[in-house]
Amino acid sequence: MSAERPPEGAKAPSGGSAAHEVTSVGALLSAAFFEVERLSLSFGGVRAVRDVSFSVGAGEILAVIGPNGAGKTSLLNLITRVFDASSGSIRFNGHEISRLARHDVVRQGIARTFQNIELFEGATVLENLLLGRHRANHGNFFSQMFNLPSVQRAEAHTRERVEDVVRLLDLAAFRHRPVAELPYGVRKVVELGRALAAEPQLLLLDEPASGLNPEETRRLAYWLEDIQAELGVTVVMVEHDMSLVAAVANRVVVMDQGQVLTDGTPAQVQADPRVIAAYLGT
Repeated sequence: MSAERPPEGAKAPSGGSAAHEVTSVGALLSAAFFEVERLSLSFGGVRAVRDVSFSVGAGEILAVIGPNGAGKTSLLNLITRVFDASSGSIRFNGHEISRLARHDVVRQGIARTFQNIELFEGATVLENLLLGRHRANHGNFFSQMFNLPSVQRAEAHTRERVEDVVRLLDLAAFRHRPVAELPYGVRKVVELGRALAAEPQLLLLDEPASGLNPEETRRLAYWLEDIQAELGVTVVMVEHDMSLVAAVANRVVVMDQGQVLTDGTPAQVQADPRVIAAYLGT
């Protein structure tokens, strides 16, 4: 991946009006605004997610770790309404969202990336970013049909937002290239950019470092820190790369066999004998 960390002073996309009022990560962590309570998912007789509960503070980076089959991706699928929960609740900004339609979850301010990159390979980087932005738009058919001033303003904001993402993630050199021509590492950055283009308050990342080399992972850590500190975006990140988790996560939730084994800071989790025995192999 040839993208570099943005230079000092580069314009970053705005993650909402509150982002500019935040003076420290500590201030962001004070307000827990996303909560999962006793969330469960069953496929036939198999319980993929079992009574999972945790909360995330505004502006926090929470990592979810565990072995394959622990239920981590299923958890993200429940949050984004790919699956219907068998029981439990999901609250975002004080509102229950566990029964919303998938597109309404996006409009609440939640965006996601996937383990397997889900981009339009025949489209350019810029087109993919614009598609990510349009998923979050609220325009109605009448306004769009007559190209009312409100639609024109929304389109101008969309273009501005996408250009901000291009600058933040240093994608200018790739903006007009089809995704199919790009190296895997750059595609991962485009996937992240498409999610950011929707101006989320909560960003869900499913193994963002998967397939990246150490240098690409280091750059990803820089961007995640910028997303947290500059934009005030809250991140829930499923990840296997413990170096990335240790570098950027405020807290870690460890899952095993569909349930929460423990949670704490990265240092606490790495020192937990159960985690050492089960996941870290030492």
